Amino acid sequence: MNSEFDGVTVAAGLIKQVVSQIEALEEKKSEVLADIKETFAEAKAQGLDITTLKQLIRLRKKKKEDIEEQEELLEIYRRALEQQ
Repeated sequence: MNSEFDGVTVAAGLIKQVVSQIEALEEKKSEVLADIKETFAEAKAQGLDITTLKQLIRLRKKKKEDIEEQEELLEIYRRALEQQ
């Protein structure tokens, strides 16, 4: 047998496996995104502000130190604008 052909066969099998896994994950991703959209719609129907919820979720992903630094910078920028 040609060893180069064997390598191509192995590579093709690996490629098919990886592509199948990625396609399955993309499908799950679509389902999760649809669930998230539905949850936001339900929250909005209950009177919650979606923009604020999204901001809160972003903040919860950050470290406390990063949030404090961002708030300090925001305050510095606000003061700079007030001085004009």
